[in-house]
Amino acid sequence: MDLGDLISPEGVTAMLKAKSKKQVLQELSSRAAAHTGLSERDIFDTLLQRERLGSTGVGHGVAIPHGKLAALESITGLFVRLDEPIDFDAIDDQPVDLVFLLLAPESAGADHLKALARISRLLREPKAVKKLRTSKDEAALYSVLTEATTSHAA
Repeated sequence: MDLGDLISPEGVTAMLKAKSKKQVLQELSSRAAAHTGLSERDIFDTLLQRERLGSTGVGHGVAIPHGKLAALESITGLFVRLDEPIDFDAIDDQPVDLVFLLLAPESAGADHLKALARISRLLREPKAVKKLRTSKDEAALYSVLTEATTSHAA
C-alpha cells in the first residue's frame, strides 16, 4: 500500500497549533471535511468514539487517529506536525507531535487495516520520524511520507 494513494500534498500541515487532544481532533475533522466533503461533526464524532476505545497515541510522539465512515468513498489520510507536543493519552505517556489521520469507508475491511499497518511501519522508522520532525515545510513532509513508501516496497 502506497501512502501517496492515501494522502495528497494538500493533506499535509507542517505547524499546527493546538493545546489539547480534543483541539487536534477538531482541527483534523475540519480539514478532513474540507478534503472529503463529509460533515465535520460526523468525522469528529467518529474519531471521538474511536478514542473512547483507547488512545490512538501509539508511542514515541506519534498518534494515528482513525475511523470508518459510511459516506466516505475511499481511504483518506491527513498528516499534521504540531508546533508543540501535546498530551494525547499515548500508551507510553509521552506527548505527541506527529499525527496521521486515517479515514476509511465502512466497506474498506482489510484495506483499512493494511493502510493502518503501512502508516504504523513508517512512523516506527527512526530515520523517517526524524525527517518528519525536522522538515521545514509541507512539501518536505509530503516527500518524506511518500518517499519512505517507495524505499520500503523494494
